[in-house]
Amino acid sequence: MDTNPNWFLRARLKTRQLLLLIALDEQRNIHRAAEQLHMTQPAASKQLKDLEEMLDVQLFERLPRGMEPTIYGETMIRHARMALTSLSLAHEDIVAIKAGLAGQVEIGTIMTPGMALLPRALSQVKQVAPRLRIGVQMEQSNVLMEQLQRGQLDFMIGRIPERESAAGLSYEELSDEPACAVVRSGHPLLAAADLRLEDLAGQPWVLPPPGSILRSRFELMFRRAGLEVPVNVIDTTAVLLVTALLQQTDALNVMPIAVARYYASLNVLSILPIELPCRMDAFGIITVDGHLPSPGAQLLLQTVRKVAKEIY
Repeated sequence: MDTNPNWFLRARLKTRQLLLLIALDEQRNIHRAAEQLHMTQPAASKQLKDLEEMLDVQLFERLPRGMEPTIYGETMIRHARMALTSLSLAHEDIVAIKAGLAGQVEIGTIMTPGMALLPRALSQVKQVAPRLRIGVQMEQSNVLMEQLQRGQLDFMIGRIPERESAAGLSYEELSDEPACAVVRSGHPLLAAADLRLEDLAGQPWVLPPPGSILRSRFELMFRRAGLEVPVNVIDTTAVLLVTALLQQTDALNVMPIAVARYYASLNVLSILPIELPCRMDAFGIITVDGHLPSPGAQLLLQTVRKVAKEIY
């Protein structure tokens, strides 16, 4: 396989071949992929064969009822998506440079920075670049990681999950994430003196589902204290349902303290007067190595860093 970093220049790699890789990934059939690109099947087969010969690897496994990407194919498909996404944004970047700061920025965030850090950063960016269109996805880190690696996000604020590979990614830590217990306003436990963890073990709880990081840390907190893990539990991550359940019952919920402070400031929920020995892993800015951010994305990145220093 050619290891020259500019092999694609000598190979005269065509945009059509990148589009074909993506169509094959979606259709898993050479005939349907060719139809999608308005090509003949022989032309599509030749373009794929030429690319495989240049790379000296098999990109797709030919099966009786279709095609499956090999590990080499999956790698090329991922980079093809990123390359085409970058090219599709090139015109907007040129216009942005000529006309000040405009264009589109797509970012992802987990809940805690999405509730405290990001609103302040977005507000500051909009003051200097009101025409910059900013799309924000709030999801779990593993979902955002997939979108980032597919070239659908300029950057994300979250964690690199333990099971995920950090190869090809840059991580810039911003802060860790302590958790706290929240209840409705007027809850009897708010008036309790010297509240302890054992006082919470038998209470009803609304919690993230089993397998989530916060749920695992929550249960580990009780086990380390030699206590039974709460069993009177409702599992959900639906924010509106969590809020309604807490307001209408005496149930407790565990959430990142930055999120809890936001709800407390609105008098929606109250934070119990107990410091929980429960912390989430640190989160930070995650970018793809070698990705050149647009002017708008660069402005937002700089603002996020500045606001993070002020908050954390």
